[in-house]
This record gives sequence, structure tokens and C-alpha cells, in this order.
Amino acid sequence: MTYKNESLKKYLDDLAGKLPAPGGGSAAALNAALGVSLISMVINFTLGKPKYAKYEADLKKDLVKSEKLRHEFLRLVDLDIAAYNSKNTRKALNVPFMIARLSFEGIKICPELIKKGNVNLISDTVVAAIFLESAFSSACFSVEINLKTLQDQGKELSKSIRKELDLKKKEIRKIRMETEEKVGEIIRG
Repeated sequence: MTYKNESLKKYLDDLAGKLPAPGGGSAAALNAALGVSLISMVINFTLGKPKYAKYEADLKKDLVKSEKLRHEFLRLVDLDIAAYNSKNTRKALNVPFMIARLSFEGIKICPELIKKGNVNLISDTVVAAIFLESAFSSACFSVEINLKTLQDQGKELSKSIRKELDLKKKEIRKIRMETEEKVGEIIRG
């Protein structure tokens, strides 16, 4: 079963149902896809506005990034299900690890949008950051459960992955918190 071309209702019904997959990993990918979709929306509502013309080139680059991420996250929704069904721990580990890494890449666009994005969509920028941090954290738990099953054979791999994710976790939280703070200041005036 692939969900990429199915209705959101079908996916949510299956997620809520008594099925082994989709589960948390694929839900994390969907959450990340929602986050980068909001980034794309903010950029699309900004491009072409004279007030933001000086940021046009940067925004177009960010749009390319966010759209690439959106398509990748959508692919990862299904890939996570396939990895789970494969019963292969390495595959089941790699997908949420990729979700975490890509969520980190996506959230790095948000601080730019506070300055360069359409101010009328500033709350969508912070929602995107919250979704991407949530997807990152969710994916990290999926990574951890899979690392646990590797046990002795994956000690070095586990150490390396945990180190990378711990560094990214600190940075992603900082970005989300600063985004919330700055957007809050803008909204409250």
C-alpha cells in the first residue's frame, strides 16, 4: 500500500486502525511534509510582491529547497511503511534518520522567512518550525527504538547517530524557540 496518491482520510483511517503500519515514523514524515508545505506557501505568497523584491532570488532558492523536501517527505511516508514491513532493522532505522536530518534542513529556512517572507503569513512560518521540530523529535524516537534492536552489532553506528542527532536536537530547538519568540514579537507589535 502506498499513500502518496491516496486521500488524507484513507491515510488517517489506516493510521488510527489496528494495522502495524503506518505508524509513528510515517506520521513524522507527514508532519514534516506539512511543515515544508507551509514554508512553500509563505514563499509563494511573497514572490512577486514589490515590498519583498530585494529578497526574490533568495526566496526562489528557498522555494526550490522546500519543494524538494516536500516531495522527499511524501516519499518517506511510504518508505517508512515499506521499511517497517521489511522487518529489516537497518532499513527501519535509515528512514526515520533521514526524516530527522531533512527536518533539520527544512527548519533552517524558517528564520529567513521572518525577515524575507510576507508578514501576513508570519504565523504560518512559526507553525512550520513547530511541525518540523515535532517531526524531528518524533523521528528521533523511531531511530532510538531501532538502534536498541541493533544491540552489540551496531555500537559504533549507534554512537555516531546519537551524536549527530543530539547536536541537531540542540540546534533545532534553538531555531524553533527563536522563531517563536521573534514571530510573537512581530504579532504582538
